[in-house]
Amino acid sequence: MGMNKLSLAKRVQILSMLCEGSSMRSLARVVDVSPNTVDKLLIEAGKACATLHDEKVRNVTARRVGVDEIWSFTYAKQRNVPLAKAAPEGAGDTWTWTALDSDTKLLIGYPVGGRDGEYAMVFMDDLRARLANRVQITSDGHNAYLEAVEGAFGGDVDYAQLVKLYGAVPETAKGRYSPAECIGARKTVVEGTPDPRHVSTSHAERQNLTMRMQMRRFTRLTNGFSKKFENHAHMVTLYTVWYNLVRMRKTLRMTPAMAAGLTDWLWAMEDIIAAMDAVAPRPGRRGSYRPRNSN
Repeated sequence: MGMNKLSLAKRVQILSMLCEGSSMRSLARVVDVSPNTVDKLLIEAGKACATLHDEKVRNVTARRVGVDEIWSFTYAKQRNVPLAKAAPEGAGDTWTWTALDSDTKLLIGYPVGGRDGEYAMVFMDDLRARLANRVQITSDGHNAYLEAVEGAFGGDVDYAQLVKLYGAVPETAKGRYSPAECIGARKTVVEGTPDPRHVSTSHAERQNLTMRMQMRRFTRLTNGFSKKFENHAHMVTLYTVWYNLVRMRKTLRMTPAMAAGLTDWLWAMEDIIAAMDAVAPRPGRRGSYRPRNSN
C-alpha cells in the first residue's frame, strides 16, 4: 500500500499509535499495512516535525530550564557492536538530550547522538537560540555541560549543577536494574545567581520517564529498540511535536505549547499531517520531474 493511498484516518492512527508506545511491527499488524509503509510515514513525519519544531519553538520566555540526557541504543548495545553482524553507522549507545521548561513543561530542545562535549555544545547552542530571556538552568554533574553552557551563554545565565549522591548497593538488591539508593544531592553554583530553591532536574527527569514510556524504542529489555539511527531521531522529533502541541497536560489543562504562549489552540494529529502534506513533493507523472513554479 503506497503512501498516497493511505487514508487520513489511517495516517492519524499510525502516527498516534507510534506516539502511544506501539512498536512498528505490532502497529503494522493492527492497522493492516506493511512495516515498510509505517517506516516511510515515520520518516515523512520526522522531517516535517523537525521543521515544525524549528518554526514554533522560538523566542521562548522561560524562568527555569532543567536539562538531562536519556539513554537508549540503536541496533545493539555499545559493548556488543564489535560482535554484531553488519552493524550500521550510528549503532550503539544513543543519547537524547532534553531541555524542559519547568513551568510550562515545554520540551525546548532534543538533540540525539553521543554523550560527549561536541553534542553538549550543539545542545546548549540550540537551547540558547530558542530562548528569549535569561534563564536559570539546572543540569546533572556531567562535565560536558560546563564548557557547553559557558560557550553558549557566556555569563548571561544562572546555572547550577545538581549532583546526586548514592550509597552502596546492598548484596540482596544487586541486579541489572537495581540502582543504588540516592542518599542526597549536592548543589553547585557554576554561573550567576541561581535560586537554590529551584535547583532541580526533577521535571526533566519526569519527562524522560514519559519519553521512555511513550516510545517503544526506549523500553528496556524488549526487542523494540531502534534498528536505524535515523528512525530513532525521526521518532524523537515526532514525539516532541506531539508532546508539545497535541498532548494535553491534565495539571495545566492545556498543551505545553499553549502554556508557553507559542500557540493559542489545541493541535490534533491531523494538523501535523497537514504540515507534512504542505512540505511533501507534489505527485507527478512517473519518470518525469516538473518544478513547482514551472508554467
